[in-house]
Amino acid sequence: MIRINLLPHRAEKRKARQIQFYALSVISLVLAAMFVGIVHAVITTQIEYQERRNQYLKDQIVLLDKQIAEIKRLKMEIAALMERKTVVEKLQSTRSDVVHLLDQMLNIMPKSVYLKSIKQTGNKINLVGLTQSNARVSTLMRSIDGSQWLESPTLVQISAISTKDNGPRLNEFNLKFDLTTQVPTIPAAPAQSAGTKG
Repeated sequence: MIRINLLPHRAEKRKARQIQFYALSVISLVLAAMFVGIVHAVITTQIEYQERRNQYLKDQIVLLDKQIAEIKRLKMEIAALMERKTVVEKLQSTRSDVVHLLDQMLNIMPKSVYLKSIKQTGNKINLVGLTQSNARVSTLMRSIDGSQWLESPTLVQISAISTKDNGPRLNEFNLKFDLTTQVPTIPAAPAQSAGTKG
């Protein structure tokens, strides 16, 4: 016996294919949306992480800039302190020079030689004075040359000057010499023998 299917099977197949197509479309859309969401989340996370790193680097750069400014300030202070230290050390090393200079000038100054001015620039001494005789200037130069604290006398100029009320004729001289930088050795006092009486 022959069976004939009078049901609309083609329509049902078409409907089933449409339902399958819609289901696959929805699943594809959901999967695409999930994929886009995951990718977006990953990229956003990486961007936030990089922004946090950038902010950390900016903060560290600000801190380093402050430290560099502080180091520069400290270096300037150290340089100023070293300058002061150098000046103080120089003053400490040369503070006795004036005493030695004046002491030597008192000891070696010949009679009838009068000083008008003494100027010191470093170790260089410039002396201006008056004398009645040029020989006194030569004596002064020999005394300077033989001194432990003074050296290298050089006569710059000597000239006659006019005096009031017909007084003795005077010569003005300009003399340069150096204050020695080496400490002179002081000879040791001779030891007394045991047999001598004090």
